[in-house]
Amino acid sequence: MAVTIEELYRNYGILADAKPEDLSQHKDAYQVILDGVKGGPKEKRLAAQFIPKFFSSFPELADAAINAQLDLCEDEDVSIRRQAIKELPRFAAGENIVRVADILTQLLQTEDSAEFNQVNTALVSIFKMDAKATLGGLFSQILQGEDIVRERAIKFLSIKLKTMPEDAMTKEVEDYIFTETKKVLEDVTGEEFVLLMRILMVLKGLQTMSGRQQLVELVVEQAFLEQALNPADPDTVDRLLQCTRQALPLFSKNVHSTRFVTYFCDHVLPNLSSLTSPVAELDIQLEVLKLLAEMSPFCGDMEKVETNLTMLFEKLLEFMPLPPEAEGENGENTLSDEPKLQFSYVECLLFSFHQLGKKLPDFLIDKINAERLKDFKIRLQYFARGLQVYIRQLRVALQGKTGDALKTEENKIKVVALKITNNINVLIKDLFHNPPSYKSTVTLSWKPVQKAEAVALKRPSGEDMGAGSTMKKQLSPPLPRRDARQIYNPPSGKYSATIGNFSNARRLQGRPGKRIRRQGPRPNLLSPPSHTHYTH
Repeated sequence: MAVTIEELYRNYGILADAKPEDLSQHKDAYQVILDGVKGGPKEKRLAAQFIPKFFSSFPELADAAINAQLDLCEDEDVSIRRQAIKELPRFAAGENIVRVADILTQLLQTEDSAEFNQVNTALVSIFKMDAKATLGGLFSQILQGEDIVRERAIKFLSIKLKTMPEDAMTKEVEDYIFTETKKVLEDVTGEEFVLLMRILMVLKGLQTMSGRQQLVELVVEQAFLEQALNPADPDTVDRLLQCTRQALPLFSKNVHSTRFVTYFCDHVLPNLSSLTSPVAELDIQLEVLKLLAEMSPFCGDMEKVETNLTMLFEKLLEFMPLPPEAEGENGENTLSDEPKLQFSYVECLLFSFHQLGKKLPDFLIDKINAERLKDFKIRLQYFARGLQVYIRQLRVALQGKTGDALKTEENKIKVVALKITNNINVLIKDLFHNPPSYKSTVTLSWKPVQKAEAVALKRPSGEDMGAGSTMKKQLSPPLPRRDARQIYNPPSGKYSATIGNFSNARRLQGRPGKRIRRQGPRPNLLSPPSHTHYTH
């Protein structure tokens, strides 16, 4: 016979009126309250409140009490579930904390938003009671639970961990997180990898130089840098992109990017044109070159500096065309033969070459033969003159524009284009020093700039135009006169924006038979910054 409301209140009164030392004598009264979970909605709601209140007084009924509360957490009535979940932290004492954390972690799979928030609140509550035990329950489900539970548990940690009080995040707790996360990283999806790295990056112990080095080692393991790159496999390319992106914020003058830069020079640049993009809209070549450029300032001592510089040099030549002939076969100007000036690609390659060139400053003098050097300088000169035309036109177009006027899509594109062309101009001027100089500093066009580096909209001075004007004296043969043919026309609407998404539905390590893949679309939590590819 089902327990009634009256019986629940009567037995609650017995327990509430008993002295603490006498509570254990009223086991039958507590059993009646446990039986309330078999009643109707009203009885269940009362049981959800009464069971945890006296839970600690009846250790011999602990399992029965937790199971009764768990039954209520799985009830069809959402209001009953919410009440039961709200009370779950009251069961979290001693050895029960891991069990309660495990239960709450499983409950993250709910699709009811209010219930989901309640589960989150309950988990945060018991985390503050015993962080390590709570993490034990969370990681147990991450390693062994259902896919949806694993996914949401990882997201919970990535969001909530940084908000936890400092006294909860002891060295022991941080060490435990690091150890368990390494286990999870043995088989992860792309999205999981990003979130797990986010978890590790908030740990105080890993924010030191040695800590960041440990994180880089973790990323290196995931990136498979000891293996050759298969450019035709989008999974392999995707893994390398995501790993590199996670490693980037860790690099510094003391934590070096050498292994990644070396891998890009050895395996990525030779296959640049055959890389298979994990996302159709992504300009994979530009994305790779941007990553290489961002890493290059943090490269340490390299075993093969000359080899790597040679690869960069060869790739740079591919994107820096020779000047076209002034006339076609019929003696007329052939503007259609103007080669495209790949500004975005050249900015990345020149910057990387400039950074690595500091390690071998005589490369262009002693390591390149005279004919090749002459060819290179002709290409630089042609590119630089095209730059000057475009820079002047951009500055005129942006002259006097401030505030909202600079926020239009067209003007934002022009501002970025001006950053790119100015950067290339500075780097080319350095290379035309005799001997070549590697002292100038530029901020890559897609990176934040300091106020002092804000775009100058003034007319260029003679010094600003130094690269183009000086080169005319240094190089031969001269380019056709400017009045004979136009060197460069600024682009007119033919911009292709690269969309920086990566497919996160595949595993980074791709080992078959490990876990079932998640179903359905998954959000991109970390997308690379959008950037416009400038060509003409």
